[in-house]
Amino acid sequence: MEIIKIRFKSAESFLEYYKYEEGHKLFCPTTTRLSEGSEVIVDLSFPELPNRAMIRGEVIWWRPALPRLRVRAGALIAVDENEADKIDFLLDVSEGNADKYHKRRYARLPVDVPVRWRPNESPEYREGDLNEISIGGALLKSHESLPIGTEIVLEFTLPGAKAPTSLAGRVTYTRDGLGNGIKFLYRDGGGSRRIREVIRRIQTEA
Repeated sequence: MEIIKIRFKSAESFLEYYKYEEGHKLFCPTTTRLSEGSEVIVDLSFPELPNRAMIRGEVIWWRPALPRLRVRAGALIAVDENEADKIDFLLDVSEGNADKYHKRRYARLPVDVPVRWRPNESPEYREGDLNEISIGGALLKSHESLPIGTEIVLEFTLPGAKAPTSLAGRVTYTRDGLGNGIKFLYRDGGGSRRIREVIRRIQTEA
């Protein structure tokens, strides 16, 4: 999956390229030739944004630059419907409300990875999905909203892997309909290396 990095000069610049009236589409200035219908991740930022945002979408069209007509090279991306909360976040920040959001150390990669998980005190696993992941944490989608502070174990098998990967985490926030924010707990020296490898494998397989 192609990752397109876009650095807007300002929130106002971002809003100029966001096509709300056309159904959540974003024009991304890029000279990278993209195929119609291909899936991409837009890694975007602007000065007012506390954290880089990574958004999944599908290429509607790509065009080359036409300097004589002052037309920029770029692609029109249809934002994935599951990214609606991120769009709301970007629009809220663009309207001057950045102060109510905390700054993350790492940007989260949009993913769709089935997982099993369980609270530390329970031997019984539940089913869920990881919708975002970074070195620091993840977004767990499940049928349950977990109390903040709950420590859990996540288990998932990456494509091509012979054994499942287990990661420990703690719930840092929960939002109805959006999922549970998880902070990874590294209980041994190899924990961060393991999650970096997990993210590398996910990007390779995407």
